[in-house]
Parts: sequence; structure tokens; C-alpha cells
Amino acid sequence: MEYVRVTNENLDGEHICCAISNNRDIQVASKKSWLSERFKDGLVFLKSVERGKCFIEYIPAENAWYPIEADGYMHINCFWVSGSFKGHGYSNDLLSACTADAKAQGKHGITVISSPKKMSFLSDPKYLAYKGFKTADTAEPFFVLYYLPFDENAPIPKFKSVAKQPKTDKRGFVVYYTHGCPFTAKYVPIIERSAKEKGVEFESVLLRDKKEAQNAPMAWTDYAVFYNGEYVTNEILSEKKFAELAEKLS
Repeated sequence: MEYVRVTNENLDGEHICCAISNNRDIQVASKKSWLSERFKDGLVFLKSVERGKCFIEYIPAENAWYPIEADGYMHINCFWVSGSFKGHGYSNDLLSACTADAKAQGKHGITVISSPKKMSFLSDPKYLAYKGFKTADTAEPFFVLYYLPFDENAPIPKFKSVAKQPKTDKRGFVVYYTHGCPFTAKYVPIIERSAKEKGVEFESVLLRDKKEAQNAPMAWTDYAVFYNGEYVTNEILSEKKFAELAEKLS
């Protein structure tokens, strides 16, 4: 397999892997705009030359849009190999490239946010354990900060206290999100419109910069749903799933 590193020089012409192919699609536009701004912060987006879900996205942890304390580490934002790409060693290729880059930059190791068992939009914890990742910290209700230290004396990363027990003082449904995941640009407006039509109290909060994301009241900032102050899910909701959730909780 050949891989290509996406940069501002080739961003317009490259597919960004998440089952989205049209540059005019709002999901593509928002994600590419977000990536373009992050490259200066050291973000790397490495992908298969073939179209499909086979890529890794990582960034120095100091610049990651998550409430973690992991100075000196490289943080994996997203790591996705699926469909026909599974079972060929491509995950190993991508992780090896990230590891080599992190070591070349003198990092302590690599961090990634996942969960005890496989969940939507999070890296596979079984694979992470197989590759030597260990639990550094946890945050409610199910998030785990995994880390792969390069030496036994490496400092142990942790979640910021603000993210350990996710809460908000906002009432009704509240969705916090970033454009780090392209699907948010499509689905947040859909459920916002659906909530309005149904008379359901709803607010969307776009985390617009690193500072806001690093001090957000939840571990997974790409997308977080709260209801009456309590954390509900990180799963990006379709109109149908939101309707089902609203009926269940309201």
C-alpha cells in the first residue's frame, strides 16, 4: 500500500477518507478548512492513496482539541481502517509512521482517547492494547486516555479535571462539537432543525478554537450530547436517532 500525507499544497485534490467524495459537500468543506488551519500546529493526516477509510490523523498533544494534559506526547485524533482495507497490515503501517514521527520529534510517546470496549467514532481498544497502549486515565462515563510511552520514565498523561465528570448547566438538549469530524457539519444542523420543528429545547455549541476545546466539559470534544446537564452520548445522531432519544428522555 502507498500512502500520501495531506498538506495545504494538495488538500484540495485529496479525498479525506470518511465516505465523502464531493468537495462541494459541506462536510468536506468544513473538515478541509479545519485541517488547513491545523497543519501549522503540526497536524499530520496520512492516508491511503486509494479511496476509502484508511488513515491516521495526529498532532502534538499540546495542540490537540481535547481536555488532556499530555505535554511532550503525540496525540492521535482519529485512526480509521475499515472495510476492504482491514486485515492487510495497513493499521500497523499507519501507526508505525506515527510512532516514527513522534520519536523523531523527541516525544515521550503517543496518546489516544477511546473506551474499554469498541464504540462508534473511537479507536479499537483491543488493537491499542495489542500494540502496547496502556491506560493513563479515565473520564466518565466511558472514556479512556490510552498512552504508548517510549520509555518507562515517561510522564503519565491525564484528562483535565473539567472533563472527568461531564456536566453542563444548560437545560434541554445541548450538543457540543467541532469541525474536527466532518459529519458534524451535516448532522448538527439536521437535528437542530428537527428539534425546532418538534418544539424540543435545543442548543448547539461549536468549539471554535483550541482553548475552548481544551477546556470543554467532556473528554470527547468532536461531538457530545447533553440533556438537562447530564452527558448522553458521543454518537453523531441522525434525525431518526435524535427523535428516538428525545422521545425517551423528554
